Amino acid sequence: MLRKVRRQILSPIHLIIRDSRSLGIILSLCALISIIVSNSALGNNYLSFWLTEIHLPGPLNLPHSLLHWVNDFFMAIFFFLVGMEIKREMLVGELSDIKKAIVPIFAAVGGMVAPAIIFTIICRGTAFTGGWGIPMATDIAFSLGVASLLGSRVPLSLKVFLTALAIIDDLGAIAMIAIFYGGAMQWIYLFGAALSVGALYMLSKIHKRYPLLQFIMSMVLWYMIFNSGIHATVAGVLFAFTIPMDQLTTAERRLHIPVNFIILPVFALANTITIPADITSALQHPLNIGITMGLVLGKPLGIFLFCYLLVSLKWGSLPHNVNWPQLIGVGMLAGIGFTMSIFIATLAFPLPELQDIAKIGVILGSVLSIIAGSIMLISFSKKLTSDK
Repeated sequence: MLRKVRRQILSPIHLIIRDSRSLGIILSLCALISIIVSNSALGNNYLSFWLTEIHLPGPLNLPHSLLHWVNDFFMAIFFFLVGMEIKREMLVGELSDIKKAIVPIFAAVGGMVAPAIIFTIICRGTAFTGGWGIPMATDIAFSLGVASLLGSRVPLSLKVFLTALAIIDDLGAIAMIAIFYGGAMQWIYLFGAALSVGALYMLSKIHKRYPLLQFIMSMVLWYMIFNSGIHATVAGVLFAFTIPMDQLTTAERRLHIPVNFIILPVFALANTITIPADITSALQHPLNIGITMGLVLGKPLGIFLFCYLLVSLKWGSLPHNVNWPQLIGVGMLAGIGFTMSIFIATLAFPLPELQDIAKIGVILGSVLSIIAGSIMLISFSKKLTSDK
């Protein structure tokens, strides 16, 4: 009897965890809760909580507030999971065969270049051009969650295409964060990071596993990267690339729940938005317009143009049973930036006021991308049905 009750309680939970749609719903709820609370009478206390100082010995030079621990340390674990997904796809997945990978690679590049260009054009001559990287990102969880909600209207081959595109997009975002959104280089720490990566690589080549030593070296790597001038989250990707292939699946499975259902929701709660009193001015701000237009227009435009060029040159072909309207619809879903775009916004602009405007642009652009992509895919599916 007890076992039956436990199964009835846990089965729905397991279904929610395995369903890619649930993460998007949970993140949306967390973001909504954080916005409501931070703009209520409890707002000051809520913001103060995340900015609570954590007094550690000065020479250690570690994050000094809860918000910094979330963004610098816990998000490194998220990037560790992303890095393992990238490595697996490159070794045995959709990116392991250049013939299969060429189209999503071109699509991802177009989906990064066009938003950056549109943002730069809109913000040219202002002090906000440093935010060009914000609309370049695709939130893989949200985009796939919306695609899953649309069910059979999105063919499996198109979902695989979107997954590969988003993974390549993540790789581009990681490189961009490492190169453009860090601080001044501290070469002694970079040297220490290189030694740490070398040690982790050597550990991966030893037949016998030493998980405790692997964990200790990963913490050393994070500390070195944190103090090197490169953003600390890059340590997660570097560590992921040293994980042996036979450990990837197990490590991904163990991290899936804590990352997607604890770390990312906490990130959404911590990186909240204080809505300006003059919301009209915020919506008309070039930073907001640049991010919104980059996501809504730049993503599908870049993906379509680069894929069209590839197919026209006969260097590749569209995924099986996929036509151009469907590709454009999925290109619109790729404009769902959310987690990665908000994260880049926190790196691009140190002032909270600019971060809030950037986050408004990310959320607005993501919502419009969801609506436009869904309408495009639903309309095209109805057209196919009626044609039959």
